[in-house]
Amino acid sequence: MSEEIKRLFNQRLGRYQAAIAMEPTDRVPTAFQTLYFAIKNSGYNYQQIMYDPEIWLKVKLDFSRKYPEVDIFRINLLWAPSFDVTDYRIFKVPGRDISEKSLQQFDETEYMKADEYRMFIDDPVGFRMERYFPRVFGEYEGKGSVRSHMAFLKSGMAQGINNAINRERAARLASEVGMPVPVMGNFVAPFDYLSDRFRGLNGIIRDMFRQPDNVKEACEAILPDLLNITLAGADPLKRYPIFVATHKPCFLSPKQFDDFYWPTFKKGMMMLIEAGYTFRVFLEGNWEAHWHHIAEFPKGTVLCDIDNGTDIFKAKEAFGHKQCIAGGMPDQTLIFGSPEQVRARVKLLCETVGKDGGLIIRGGTNVPEDTKPENFRALLDAIMEYGRYSDGPAPEPKSMPKPSGNVEFPQARMITPWEVKKADWKLPGDEELIRRPWEMLEKMAYNWLISR
Repeated sequence: MSEEIKRLFNQRLGRYQAAIAMEPTDRVPTAFQTLYFAIKNSGYNYQQIMYDPEIWLKVKLDFSRKYPEVDIFRINLLWAPSFDVTDYRIFKVPGRDISEKSLQQFDETEYMKADEYRMFIDDPVGFRMERYFPRVFGEYEGKGSVRSHMAFLKSGMAQGINNAINRERAARLASEVGMPVPVMGNFVAPFDYLSDRFRGLNGIIRDMFRQPDNVKEACEAILPDLLNITLAGADPLKRYPIFVATHKPCFLSPKQFDDFYWPTFKKGMMMLIEAGYTFRVFLEGNWEAHWHHIAEFPKGTVLCDIDNGTDIFKAKEAFGHKQCIAGGMPDQTLIFGSPEQVRARVKLLCETVGKDGGLIIRGGTNVPEDTKPENFRALLDAIMEYGRYSDGPAPEPKSMPKPSGNVEFPQARMITPWEVKKADWKLPGDEELIRRPWEMLEKMAYNWLISR
């Protein structure tokens, strides 16, 4: 990394971190969590990007060079071959199941039956192997066949390749154009995990009325595993926030949210916050009935992306004194409006919501792919003009914040613990050299099983 690129990287990351922490910075960051606009204007389609990592990287490098005012962005896609090896039915993939020009689609249904809570809670691995995987993996329908064993072998290989692709992409973006990543790692609210992948919206709504205790117990039971999965992917230097997408709160009444969603969500978030991590949370849909809860987190620990159809000015009143807010630019303005309308909206947001900091301006869920290029340019230019707080330099980036408390995370689980396996061997040499990689791979395999 050249000195000029390093300076640019530090400016962008420092500006982003300061906004999240509600600390002074030189200007409003142009930090877009998701930027599908970059894909639409790249000349490539979704299938090409999801299947070819070199195209994916090229799109991001080209966009970063074309718009150097952008501090941080990502293309929120996944490497498609990691779905293909098991025929993972939860996702519909561009060019395979749907048009090559379409964004990947999540296919939610009741992959877990209403009477299977007990097995889900008491035997998470057995439940997945015996009941769940044959339903969600097309390659696992013939459970025990050579083909099913090959699918699991390939999935392990794909996981390693996918991790290497992500590391190389982040390293080259940093070293070639000085671009940090907006998030690292992912935490899922237990209620979202249970409803998204297992019961579906219809199933979980019925369960809240018919078997509420099972829903609550399941959320508590899976929280330790979700925390370990988060820690495995989070930035060890704690420079970048952990991403959280909240899917179901917009469908819940305040009482349902307080009873079923918030307890385990807050518990997991607070454990990670106390360990020194920050978050970027997408408040999907209309979260207004639940906004007051965001103010319960320590100041400057949770950047909240608010969705279309919500009032950013009310959000500022509800929790903007404690947490940074991202949003405020209606998608319809970016897609159908004029540059003058974009500039006027940015000016208003900077003078009100962002007056004392704590603001990132973007569309409701992302910068939509159909944004007019002239409107995106107007957005950046207006932020440069109206979003400046001082003529001084951007703050220097920070790393390794000290934990605010003694946090003991749950022990990572394994299918075959070392104490069981070592009985199979004589071990005349150094046992520790054998144990460490055994346990590392056991934990990785367990996390893969739980995260599907």
